[in-house]
Amino acid sequence: MTRPPTTPEQPVPEYVPGHDLLAGRVVVVTAAAGAGIGAAAARKVLEEGAAAVVIGDAHERRLGEAHRTLAEEFGEDRVGARVCDVTDEEQVTALLDAAEPFGGVDVLINNAGLGGTDDLLEMPDERWNLVLDVTLTGTMRCTRAAGRRFVAAGKKGVVVNNASVVGWRAQEGQAHYAAAKAGVTALTRSAAMDLAPHGIRVNAVSPSLAMHPFLEKVTSPELLAELKSAEAFGRAAAPWEIANVMVFLASDYASYLTGEVLSASSQHA
Repeated sequence: MTRPPTTPEQPVPEYVPGHDLLAGRVVVVTAAAGAGIGAAAARKVLEEGAAAVVIGDAHERRLGEAHRTLAEEFGEDRVGARVCDVTDEEQVTALLDAAEPFGGVDVLINNAGLGGTDDLLEMPDERWNLVLDVTLTGTMRCTRAAGRRFVAAGKKGVVVNNASVVGWRAQEGQAHYAAAKAGVTALTRSAAMDLAPHGIRVNAVSPSLAMHPFLEKVTSPELLAELKSAEAFGRAAAPWEIANVMVFLASDYASYLTGEVLSASSQHA
């Protein structure tokens, strides 16, 4: 793979304040606990005027902490939470049910995914199946469930998926994750066609490298340095920078976009 010339690491720009792009919307975000893209998206939609956000995550303790933090800052009447493992249909249903007291889901942000590094020759079926079930099938389950609610309520809802440049870029040890994320991009495009007659939009953002504490914990400094050097700005994205793209796709500014996968990276191939 041809690498671009190494660029000195540039600073992260100043945080961009909200502009009420999602005023009045009820947004559901999966995998929104912790300090990654999902948590940044949950905060960002509230800053953008969302009537409420309902966050889900499989990790109950971290979800509770995220809920308390958002509720203290934005008000308990604007924040809901429900433990949700996206491999479980009943839990997906319960997460969307939690949005009903706020007026029902208007925007779904599918952020749940499972990665890791596993050599293909040593990878057991169980590991492959789990990564695909969380990352790809989980995205389908949530999209299907939200789409049914949009149609039943007559809402022109929006789905925003979290894909990845790994879906089209070769990376050692990522066969399962790459296959899952490639599937998310294909799912996005096809689901958009199925839901377009109902006025429902489905798009995805495809990040390359978004820095957060968990990623630093599970990735070697050498690999992080290599990945950063391949980026045009010589750095990883901050999670809120990816959340900004999600907000754009969810907003009326993207009213004519559906079936699109926006690369939040210089790595297009």
